Amino acid sequence: MSSYVDALHPERHAPYLDIPDDVVDYLHYLDFVKQRSARTINGYYLDLRGFFRFMLPVWQPGLAGTPVEKLDLACITTSQIALISKRDIFNYLDAVRGDGNGPKARARKLSALRGFFKYMSTQAEKLKKDPTQDISLGAARKTLPKYLTRDESIDLLKNIQSDFYERDFCLLTLLLNCGMRLTELISINLGDFRDDTIRIIGKGSKERLVYLNAACKDALSHYLPVRAALPNLADSKALLVSKKTGKRLSARRVEQIVARCLQSAGLGGMGYSPHKLRHTAATLMYQYGNVDMLALKEILGHENVSTTQIYTHINQRQLQAAVDSSPLAKVRYHAPAAQNTPSQQDTGKKDGGASAKPTKKYRKK
Repeated sequence: MSSYVDALHPERHAPYLDIPDDVVDYLHYLDFVKQRSARTINGYYLDLRGFFRFMLPVWQPGLAGTPVEKLDLACITTSQIALISKRDIFNYLDAVRGDGNGPKARARKLSALRGFFKYMSTQAEKLKKDPTQDISLGAARKTLPKYLTRDESIDLLKNIQSDFYERDFCLLTLLLNCGMRLTELISINLGDFRDDTIRIIGKGSKERLVYLNAACKDALSHYLPVRAALPNLADSKALLVSKKTGKRLSARRVEQIVARCLQSAGLGGMGYSPHKLRHTAATLMYQYGNVDMLALKEILGHENVSTTQIYTHINQRQLQAAVDSSPLAKVRYHAPAAQNTPSQQDTGKKDGGASAKPTKKYRKK
């Protein structure tokens, strides 16, 4: 079954018919009680489906080697789930590591399991114990976000090659100036603009207002008339639409557009993506705008300022200025002073015999 979340209806998710009933109940709990977004719920669905695809052959060894998409997870019962132990959790996490999942991916999968088993033991009261309790993978190694420099960002905007230039220029300008997520970008409707602000629907369906700077307003002023003149405009609400179909752009299509523009700017194949442009926006705001952490948190839509604080570690200009301010920064290389040769040191005959052994003098008694 497809786990696709429709870009036209990001509040919807798939019916989830290929997983145990207890997992379906948990996803409904996340939806109606916790009010998690469709994409968040879909992420839990994928991780929990993967776990039970691992567990079913453990319970039924005859299924070993069966393609995972042919495993009938809907047959898994609550009594089977009650048998899951910490050892099973560790075996699963070890297996996904062998499949190439890094620390962050494994931590996300463990988080999905924690949420499900906590629900089963406390909310649904179907389990007497939580097998994920006290399981820890340790702190994941934090890495600095990858981003474009100011000059690279300017090169990107100056080297766009597209059959819908106005849209793609506007798209990149919004990503580089507003720091929005890809899913937030494609969900923007024309009705989300008011005066100099844009209403963005972020994670957990949380709303925030982001101000539009002069570059964003200028890019919109060139794109919107061209968009309105499209002969086949199918989605009258969506901001970013396809020139061919007039429908809202998908996340995958935006990724392709960004990749093509990066390639034309000589920045292709370097690991940049729409999400890296979000990092770029945040980094440049922090480096050149003296933006307060709390303000940057609100712009990016972070729940906690601790997430935003990673940008305090990437201000290379300030780090370089600190190193350059050292009082020893101007001490330059100089040739070593002339030294005596070994023969001179041994004989002591030159330079006034300074190294000659002193002569002992005896006083007559």
